[in-house]
Amino acid sequence: MTLKNSPDRWGGISQLLHWTIAALILVIGIVGLTMGELPRTPKYFWVYTAHKSLGLTVLALVVVRLAWRLYAGAPAPVPGTPTWQERIASATHTLLYALIFAVPLSGWLYDSASALRPFRWFGLFDVPKLSPPDRPLSQLAHGVHEWGFWLLVAVVLVHAGAALYHHLFQSDDTLARMLPRGWLRRRDPS
Repeated sequence: MTLKNSPDRWGGISQLLHWTIAALILVIGIVGLTMGELPRTPKYFWVYTAHKSLGLTVLALVVVRLAWRLYAGAPAPVPGTPTWQERIASATHTLLYALIFAVPLSGWLYDSASALRPFRWFGLFDVPKLSPPDRPLSQLAHGVHEWGFWLLVAVVLVHAGAALYHHLFQSDDTLARMLPRGWLRRRDPS
């Protein structure tokens, strides 16, 4: 497997970043949806800190992913892909990146404006505040964080659904080229 992207498939670095970010978002989403139900014990605060730390980790990884994409390029669309599908894919990717930035940034701003004690990224160092305490800003950031998450879920489902559609019904390599070689074979269209 080559590390750099080629004209016909994503390289190892892009694949690793893609699937790592996807897995982390899944974990963060599950934790975020359930952590409000936890009893107020020391474990409760550990879960919140882990949620925030993982969110900032995703933010850093998406910066790395975009930088890598600028450096390594992106594969050309699968041959035969209609222009309208290319445009929808491009718009979907742009929206995915925007949301993957907006959700952790709004969470960080929510934490900052909420007048909570500074949190330590995985207990290693204090994360700077983006804002002094500000209740209206905190409420706005919280709303953006929650609604942004649900919009991200919807766009991820569209993204994954399109990849599966291409694999199952178009029988092309759209999905296979984001996986290591040999993990997924092109379906026989017959």
